[in-house]
Amino acid sequence: GFNNSFEIVRDAFCFCCFTGLRYSDAAKLRKSDVYREAVPPYISVVTKKTSKRLHIELNKYALAILDKYVNIPLPDDAAMPVLSNQLINSNLHEAAEVAGIDEPVNIVSYVGSERSEVVVPKYSVLTTHAGRRTFIVNALRLGIPAPVIMEWTGHSDFKAMKPYIKIVNDAKVENMERFNSF
Repeated sequence: GFNNSFEIVRDAFCFCCFTGLRYSDAAKLRKSDVYREAVPPYISVVTKKTSKRLHIELNKYALAILDKYVNIPLPDDAAMPVLSNQLINSNLHEAAEVAGIDEPVNIVSYVGSERSEVVVPKYSVLTTHAGRRTFIVNALRLGIPAPVIMEWTGHSDFKAMKPYIKIVNDAKVENMERFNSF
């Protein structure tokens, strides 16, 4: 069976990276939400956060993850086994630490108007939401137009996409630098 929690965490996290789904929506995905026979195959989900219906075509990576569990009976007809968000996040922290994802990150927080800053290793702040961000940034890097990505993610305005576009622009700057060492 699939009792290996790291394997389950990897699959759920990667599924979010390949579909742009939020963890909450991946967790409630049912086998009946998967339209395997359609061309191309897709999932149809109503998001927990916005109650929007999303139609997300499945690439071969997302489909391969779902295929793994197609004949395995899971509670509530789940499309794949999913642990609690808290358990997934602690597994992600552990896996990322083992993988050496430990560059320092600056975390700024406010209590009222009191600003505090703390520097922590990146693995300690990795959450399931990084899967959704990964999907968006990779899609932008592949040259997929923002309006198309927004159809998959359910973002209704460009303002929500702004931070991701900034990340891709940083990558442009970084990559142009390569010419200087040519």
